[in-house]
Amino acid sequence: MNSHIRFDADEGALHLLDQRLLPEAEADVVCRTPDDVIDALKTMVVRGAPAIGVTAAFGCALAVRCAVARGGDAARRRLEADLERLAAARPTAVNLRWAVERMRGVWRAAEAGEDLPLAELQALFDREATAIQREDEALCRRMGRHGAELLRDGDCVLTHCNAGALATAGYGTALGVIRAAVEQGKRIRVIADETRPFLQGARLTAWELAQDGIPVTVACDNACAHLMSRGMIQAVVVGADRIAANGDTANKIGTMGVAILARHFQVPFYVAAPLSTIDAATPDGAGIPIEERPAGEVTRMGGRRITPEDVPVYNFAFDVTPAGLISGIITEAGVLRAPYGDAIAAARRGAEGGGALS
Repeated sequence: MNSHIRFDADEGALHLLDQRLLPEAEADVVCRTPDDVIDALKTMVVRGAPAIGVTAAFGCALAVRCAVARGGDAARRRLEADLERLAAARPTAVNLRWAVERMRGVWRAAEAGEDLPLAELQALFDREATAIQREDEALCRRMGRHGAELLRDGDCVLTHCNAGALATAGYGTALGVIRAAVEQGKRIRVIADETRPFLQGARLTAWELAQDGIPVTVACDNACAHLMSRGMIQAVVVGADRIAANGDTANKIGTMGVAILARHFQVPFYVAAPLSTIDAATPDGAGIPIEERPAGEVTRMGGRRITPEDVPVYNFAFDVTPAGLISGIITEAGVLRAPYGDAIAAARRGAEGGGALS
């Protein structure tokens, strides 16, 4: 599945499957300006670190179109401001700024000391954003093949949040590992944590896997310890929104608790993420910004208030799993093992040099 992020260059529009409506309805949100894209990112029309990056890249392409339409001496300054606003739309997923900086790099390289007509930049941005989208799906498939080797025929895999096709350009990170294992002929079953408060597991992961005919059961988040204690889970595979240089990993709130339980019950806990999710400039998890989202996501469900009117809530969107709880980090370059600082540095050097891990 890769039609959930669809860019129409002729129309000058980005079509995003509205993930807030799944699984009950399938409808697109159409973005024509960077403001539309920023709103879609902030309101969770699209979510998942790689998908956020791809969406931001197309947001840059729309920003150029708006700059061309405005014209005038201030158009270039407004374009730069729009790119920065896109990069800052959500704080935790590092792929967002990574994608915008890659688009900026195209702009700088094309100008080479001279102002490039914005109409020409538009074509370059269209091509680069499309390349980012295609690359993401391809690397998810490579990641999936590496991760599938870690799963055995008959395993039941626990996931937390949604790290599937909907969270990427297509195929998925954590769910890509599961898909690849199934494609190898392994019989894999999945338990999807519901993932309160936005219910990405119950609504999105279960929907994706059911569409693919992969057996999936939804469980309440607080059932995890019980499931592991009964030997019902053989592996945990999750995605990531940002990985620090030492391997500490930010993912959807509740992930750290799953990792702690997995360590206690001796269940391997894997993180699946592209190298672009690694933030080498952040030494450890303490430096990862944690987004706090609107209280209404917790206080209401299905339009109905479920908490007393005057009681405050915490709605941290992510937590950080210490590297010491992670059994392996699955990337397009291979499976990284502890010590993660060394493994991450080697993987990044290999990617820059065109190599890969075995």
